[in-house]
Amino acid sequence: MTSLLKTLENEQATVALGQQIAQWIVPPLTLYLTGDLGAGKTTFSRGIIQSLGHQGAVKSPTYTLVEPYEFSEMDVFHFDLYRLSDPEELEFMGIRDYFTHRSVCLVEWPDNGHGLLPKADIHLHLRYKESQRQVEIQALSPAGQAILSKIK
Repeated sequence: MTSLLKTLENEQATVALGQQIAQWIVPPLTLYLTGDLGAGKTTFSRGIIQSLGHQGAVKSPTYTLVEPYEFSEMDVFHFDLYRLSDPEELEFMGIRDYFTHRSVCLVEWPDNGHGLLPKADIHLHLRYKESQRQVEIQALSPAGQAILSKIK
């Protein structure tokens, strides 16, 4: 496992990190996003999704559990499992069908889906650091390592 620690000065820096990572994404890829409420998980996801070509707003799928985004080269699924009370609920929504060879899955609060989610290629943990954010990016697979090696 290889990791990188970065300081994100503001919201735009968080979006920019997502944009930077988006340029090297090749499906299939699973990213786990952890951190306290308001730490920047959805902001980071917005950077990826809009950089891939989505023109509209990127909202947190807190109540719907998943928001799909279809692109010509891949499908992006943005999950927010914060309100999930039992991981078995994921079975009822057909969670395994989202993780395909065309999928990029951004999973906020992955611990709430423990046992039913595939392993992450990249794990981003965002935390508050005074008025800024700090992100630890861990590569957990060869695909994750390929992306991590390109981040500045």
